[in-house]
This record gives sequence, C-alpha cells and structure tokens, in this order.
Amino acid sequence: MRIVIAGGHGQIALRLERLLAARGDRGVGLIRRPEQAAALEEAGAEPVVCDLESTSVDDLADRLRGADAAVFAAGAGPGSGLGRKETVDRGAATLLADAAEKAGVRRFIVVSAMGADNEPPAGTDEVFAAYLRAKGAADADIRRRKALDWTILRPGLLTDGPGTGRVALAATTGRGEVTRDDVAAVIGGLLRHPETAGLTLELIGGDTPVEDAVRNAAGG
Repeated sequence: MRIVIAGGHGQIALRLERLLAARGDRGVGLIRRPEQAAALEEAGAEPVVCDLESTSVDDLADRLRGADAAVFAAGAGPGSGLGRKETVDRGAATLLADAAEKAGVRRFIVVSAMGADNEPPAGTDEVFAAYLRAKGAADADIRRRKALDWTILRPGLLTDGPGTGRVALAATTGRGEVTRDDVAAVIGGLLRHPETAGLTLELIGGDTPVEDAVRNAAGG
C-alpha cells in the first residue's frame, strides 16, 4: 500500500512510517521544511515538501493520486498560537479531505483528540480550547463526506514510553494515557481494516492486543 501522511515529521507519523516500511508498505510523508526530509528517509518513508497552510487543493491532490489511503496526523503543536489551530488543526485536515476526494483516495484516517465533540469546560486554557474546537470542526466536516471511507481516531494523553502492544479501542473508553508507539500501531491496523470506516474511536492503553482491538472495533 502507498500511504500519504500529512504531518509526516510528527512523532506519531515517524513511528507509523517505520511500521509501514517494516511491513513492506510505502509511506509518503508531507513535510513543511526540506531539512525534515532526512528523518523521514531514515524511517523508510518518502519525504514530500508540501506546506498544508499554503498549498492548493489541486496541488495536494496531485501528491495524493495513486495512494491507497491518506492519514491526517498533522498538528500546529503546543507552542503555536490560536491562529494556527484554525489553519492547521481544522483547515489542513479539511484541505486534505478535499484533495483526497479530488484524487479519488477513499480511505482516510484522522488523528483527532478526545473531547473534540464537546465545548471545552470553563477555565480551559484558551489555546487548548481553540485546539479542541478546531479538531471538532474538522471531524464534523469529515463525517459528512460520502466520498471518503473515513475513520476518526481520538487518543488519550500521549506518552513517549515504549509501546505495550495492548490498548482499549472503542467508541468510548474513558480518559487515560496511551503511548505514541501504540497509536501508530493502531493506525497501521486501521489501514488494514477498511471495515472500520465510518467509526469514531477513542484509544487508551489497555489489555487487548492491538490487532484484536482493531478487529473487535471493526465488528469482527
């Protein structure tokens, strides 16, 4: 499979790219800066410089043509301001969806955030609240699309510890932590299970092996 990953230099994306390369799939990572290319090449992925905040739908569709799936794993990052939550966490996600539709790439996976469907509680940091609203708006837009076989994945609190290979994956899991390794492994599993299309799934660490968790979520 050829998988195009938006946010190709991100921590989850690099882990996913290594996983794809190890199993013989081809990861293509969209990156903002040429100096990020070496990290993708080391991970076994093809780097493509494409700034999602300035590119056009047509240009992005050209990058996607011939792909088996697209993964939105981009994010403005914790140090960014309010404006980039809108341009990246919402705008880039919907732009990638527009481009996927134009390129005829149906399988579409979004890395979102827990709580994105709800208005942030009073007292939430304004930048984090903007992030959740942007993620929620992007998810709502993507759920309405009939030309995409989308799955929205909402991990809990991300950690950098080694993956456990065991998770809880369901429409509702409750709050919890999950390693970035395990998030990447679950995305890899979702790519192999297109029958998870149309699902919004929460993800935290748990007791179920990743492959079984994905298969269970798919109804099998």
